[in-house]
Amino acid sequence: MSEDLKRVENLLRQQAAIASFGSFALRQTDLMTVLNEAARVCAAGLDVPFCKICRYRTETNDLLIVSGYGWDEGVVGHIISRADESSPQGSAFITGLPAICDDLRNETKFILPPFYGEHGIISTIDVNIKGAGKPYGVLEIDSDVQRNFDQHDINFLTGFANVLAEAVATSERVALLQVTIEQMKSVVDEKDRLLGQKKVLAEELQHRVRNNLQLVYGMLNRQLEQTADEPGQRGIKAISRRVSTLAQVYEHLIGTEMTRTTDFGGYVTALCRSLATFQSSPGDHVTLTCDSDAITLDLDVVTALGIIVAELVTNSYDHAFPDGKGAINVSVRKNGDGDGLSTMTISDDGTGFVPGNENKRHGVGLVRRLVEQIGAKLTLGSGIGTAWTVSFPEQPASAS
Repeated sequence: MSEDLKRVENLLRQQAAIASFGSFALRQTDLMTVLNEAARVCAAGLDVPFCKICRYRTETNDLLIVSGYGWDEGVVGHIISRADESSPQGSAFITGLPAICDDLRNETKFILPPFYGEHGIISTIDVNIKGAGKPYGVLEIDSDVQRNFDQHDINFLTGFANVLAEAVATSERVALLQVTIEQMKSVVDEKDRLLGQKKVLAEELQHRVRNNLQLVYGMLNRQLEQTADEPGQRGIKAISRRVSTLAQVYEHLIGTEMTRTTDFGGYVTALCRSLATFQSSPGDHVTLTCDSDAITLDLDVVTALGIIVAELVTNSYDHAFPDGKGAINVSVRKNGDGDGLSTMTISDDGTGFVPGNENKRHGVGLVRRLVEQIGAKLTLGSGIGTAWTVSFPEQPASAS
């Protein structure tokens, strides 16, 4: 086989490795599983026996080996390097440029930990794993035979590190979401506990709930400021909208009796005013109107319907008006047929929605799950723009 043909086959194999790892990483939520697979695939992609991933630690200003492939016991999770130019990985971290050592035996500017010699390491490449602020750390491959790495090898390792950086960012966003969910569960548990106590605890309940929601909302905003990539910002904004919607439910309960029910009509009207303010930006000419009958519903149903309104209204703002002009309407009506169902319609006069394109209209999957959760029915109307109709069961007030 000619060298050119061998090189082409090697490049195709490396490209396939990056694509396969990217698909794997997007399906995983455990960061260590992602890092361990990254080390294995990266070593195989460059046909070397060793690979390691170092995470930067701000508190100690160093790089800890958190995952690796091929190393003896006692390396991963234990060995650290200074985050400066005294080591190959420190040099890559500080400069942001690949650090390439074809022969460490002739290298004099680096101070190498003993495990390099113990494993017979001769050739290395280090590249940055990017992050929102400082890099997450460094990806390094190591060989115990001398290798003359070329630009194709560097390109593969750099491309792989970029995919790994996105996987790390995704894992961090999932971790943030899990923390947020636990915070919200804690809020709900606290609410349920206090609901069983005397009416005089209402003020304390409202104070605690609002403070917890503000804490979660503030944490999300700080994360949003630190997240540079658009998919990450979109995901955090979606979580933030849901927290804000839940906060609207509790704000609507201020000054009311300690019950499990509230007026959905008044709540959804206030929610739409808040959404119009939250979504508006200079140059936009999109109007949001709301017209609702007074309907008393269980608090959990109000919460689910509120999130549905927030998702679909935001969906219209984000996707329906490429020219920044249009109208959105939220309408809630009691059904006079005596079948116990009320109807909520969220419509716009924008570009319309193509069924099956949920990946282009974020939040629709969540809407469908919430509709199913409360025993409702979701339909998509035809004609100009988009019209979602939710038929949901009425649950009359029963003071507790």
